Amino acid sequence: MPRAPNVDWTRQHLLPTLHLYTQMPFGQLDARNPRVRQLAHWLGRSPGSVAMKLTNLSSLDPVIAARGLSGLSGASALDRAVWYEFHASWDAMAAEAANEYARLAAANGEALVEDIPDAVFSHPEGKTRTATIQVRVNQWKFRKSILANYGARCCISGLTNDQLLNASHILPWGKDTKNRMNPQNGLCLSTLHDRAFDIGLITVMPDFRVRVSQKLASVPEDSFMKQALLKFNNKKIRMPERYGPDPHFLEAHARRFDFIK
Repeated sequence: MPRAPNVDWTRQHLLPTLHLYTQMPFGQLDARNPRVRQLAHWLGRSPGSVAMKLTNLSSLDPVIAARGLSGLSGASALDRAVWYEFHASWDAMAAEAANEYARLAAANGEALVEDIPDAVFSHPEGKTRTATIQVRVNQWKFRKSILANYGARCCISGLTNDQLLNASHILPWGKDTKNRMNPQNGLCLSTLHDRAFDIGLITVMPDFRVRVSQKLASVPEDSFMKQALLKFNNKKIRMPERYGPDPHFLEAHARRFDFIK
């Protein structure tokens, strides 16, 4: 496909670009990255043009701005409109963006490879198979997005073994159907901290500080408990590279488990 770097960006161009943005670590938004080069080919643009657009999009993320990595300042009115459309209806927009990315791959005769394990597709035959696989694929994409945002590091303990890391939903998957894929509804946690968070033994307050339940504070002396959980009480989490956890979601979790009355 011939390059058309002077053609204006459209919403249809921005959707697959945003899909790629959500799936890649901030430090990889570079014209030399093979996935950036691939998308540029699909769009008929130069890799530099796509990399610049990715970086322009990053300038709209307040977490990146707070870290002093505000990216380029050339975000257009359309960039802003699509960015805020994404954040107003994350799950629907994420699906639309992923579908457009897949359509481009198919149109260019390329197989779509998203590092999804074969186990995700393993399910007994039956009428619920397709729906179950789609849920698993979405969960895997959410995991990939969260681990990319947090540099594959538990935001509480700092653990970096990705086999022991979970992408934890702040608002439960089954209770908030509009934010299942929203990375602002996620924390990267070790399996231990994920379980403790899920059952309300710990929370993260809206100021991004860990709070440990009094149920744990009152248990008999336990050296493992002290090292694994209690020592993080009132410590600030490691913030992600982008898409910071939404304070309103954190407040809802804290209220659910009576950390906030």
